[in-house]
Amino acid sequence: MEYRHLGKSGLVVSALAYGNWITHGDQVEEDAAVACVRAALDEGITTFDTADVYAGGRAEEVLGRALEGVRRESLQIATKVYWPTGPGPNDRGLSRKHIVESLHNSLRRLRTDYVDLYQAHRYDFETPLEETLRAFDDLVRQGKVHYVGVSEWTADQIKAALEIAGEMGFDRIVSNQPQYSLLWRVIEGEVVPLSEREGIGQIVFSPLAQGILTGKYRPGEPPPAASRATSQNGGGFISRWLRDDVLGAVASYASVCREAGATPAAVALAWVLTNTNVSAAIVGATRPEQLVENVKALDLELDGELLQKVDEALAPVVQRDPSLTQSPPSRP
Repeated sequence: MEYRHLGKSGLVVSALAYGNWITHGDQVEEDAAVACVRAALDEGITTFDTADVYAGGRAEEVLGRALEGVRRESLQIATKVYWPTGPGPNDRGLSRKHIVESLHNSLRRLRTDYVDLYQAHRYDFETPLEETLRAFDDLVRQGKVHYVGVSEWTADQIKAALEIAGEMGFDRIVSNQPQYSLLWRVIEGEVVPLSEREGIGQIVFSPLAQGILTGKYRPGEPPPAASRATSQNGGGFISRWLRDDVLGAVASYASVCREAGATPAAVALAWVLTNTNVSAAIVGATRPEQLVENVKALDLELDGELLQKVDEALAPVVQRDPSLTQSPPSRP
């Protein structure tokens, strides 16, 4: 396993992080989830990402049980807050009330006294940014949170948060969790340049574009049985990728990868990790062997010729502009 600093902070994370969106508490039984977590640990993965909203809190519960007995100091556990976790008007957003209460509930479900990284799952337009940042800072000072980050914030939103933190002496954002893959490169325009200047690291999700970049989805064919596309909860997020133009381009990409002696998934993960602003790429799994295969991407070196062929194959469907109408929905 390769380990990297989270931005310019002192925190070191595994280059591949294990994420349990959709899978834990939902797509797979708990025994299978625990087996995947143990496989991740065996492969040297020490960074685990979850959120209070995943599977209605069950994902945190499963992860907490799966990690029980593992030396806490050897792990980096990250969770998130923003999306509704209950029916009340204060059960959502980034108010002080919801942030503090949600963290305490997350700690209980995760069976830990602190999280290494607490992230604003989206930007809250209805709460003053100063209130949000002060609540995060208080939790850092209380020792319940070690570092704070955001997810899917724009460059302007991140910049505003950094300016307020500087003026008020609050703990600074050290990470952003955006969608990023060979197919979805939106962050390269503004978010990455700002983050490089400010010492913020990216912990990217969907590096395989919801599994599309594995090459298992074929144009003109139904999705494989038991795949994310056939999942009741996962299908809605992958559906926008299931277009013949995208799948045709990915089929060409997969051929390029196989001709080079690599799997499409390994190339996709290796490509994401060549971006020096990426601290970690989040991978999920429903079977332990998937994690074993994913880790092989760390040994893959992408030469210039292969990168050129990959770009040529995917060029017609690569999306860089967030205003494009074909943008796929990101995770909840």
